[in-house]
Amino acid sequence: MSAGAASRRGRRGRIVRLVKGHGTENDFLVLPDLDGVIELRTELVRALCDRHSGVGADGILRVVRPENDPDAKEFAGQAPFFMDYRNADGSVAEMCGNGIRVFLRYLIAAGLVEDEAAVATRGGIRQARTTTDGNVTVQMGPPRVLAGRPVATAAGLPPMPGTAVEMPNPHVVVLLETCEDLAALDLDAPPIIEPAGPHGQNVEFVVRRGPRWLKIRVHERGVGETRSCGTGICAAAVAAASTDDAAADGTAWRIDTPGGTCQVVWRPDGEVELTGPAVLVGEIEIDPGWLADR
Repeated sequence: MSAGAASRRGRRGRIVRLVKGHGTENDFLVLPDLDGVIELRTELVRALCDRHSGVGADGILRVVRPENDPDAKEFAGQAPFFMDYRNADGSVAEMCGNGIRVFLRYLIAAGLVEDEAAVATRGGIRQARTTTDGNVTVQMGPPRVLAGRPVATAAGLPPMPGTAVEMPNPHVVVLLETCEDLAALDLDAPPIIEPAGPHGQNVEFVVRRGPRWLKIRVHERGVGETRSCGTGICAAAVAAASTDDAAADGTAWRIDTPGGTCQVVWRPDGEVELTGPAVLVGEIEIDPGWLADR
C-alpha cells in the first residue's frame, strides 16, 4: 500500500486513490495527503461518502502532516500525523474512536510507522497502538460528564432522560430497559434532544446485558445510524460506570454494537482506553472524470 501522494496527474486530470477500512463496521475512506495539497470540500466529502452514487462511507479520514494543515500546526513536533476527520455530510468532528484505529492500521500498512503512533486530532493528541491479538488500543483522553440531564425523544419510545458526556465529541447516553426496547427504535430520523448541544450530539441507546456488559445503538450527527461509534462506545461505558459509582476503577467493559464488540477501560488516572478491531478492505482509484464533475 503506497504511502506517497494520494493523487497523480492523468490525461483527464487528477487521479485520487483512497483506502477503504472499517472498525466494527463503522466504515471510512482513508485519504493520504501528507503534503496537504488536497482541498477536502464539503461537496466532495458528501459525494465520496454517498452509498449509491459514490464509494460509500460513514466519513473520511485525511492523513496529513500537522505542519502542512492550518488546523493542526499547533501539533507540529508533537505528533507526526493529523487525522482530519469529516462526517459523511461534510461536517467536521473533534475525534473518531473507530476511525483512529483504522487510521493507525493504514499508517502501519503504508510503512509510515511500526506498531504505534501519536495522532493529532481536533480533540487533542491520541496515542494508538496495536495489541498482541491484532486489535488496536487508543487512549481516548479523559471524559467529561455534564451535570444536565437532557431528554431524548426517538420514534418507538417515549421521551427519556439521558446522560451528557463529552468524549470529546458531544454525546447523550440513554439507558433502556430491554433489548426489545432497543430493537424497536427507529433511528432513521435524528432523535430530538432537549436541550440540544450547541454543535449537536451523538445519541447512544444502551441496554445492560450483564455486569460491565452493554449493548448499544447509535445515531451519529452528520451521518445517521451507524453500525458502531468509537467515542459513543466510550461515552456509554462512562455513563454506565458513573451510574454504578464505578468511575475510573480500571475494570474492562464489554460493549456490543451492531457491527461488533469493543472493550473500554476507564483507568484510575482518568484516561479512557478503547480497544477493538481495525480492518483495511482495499484501495480505490477515483475516476478523474467523476471527480471533475464534483
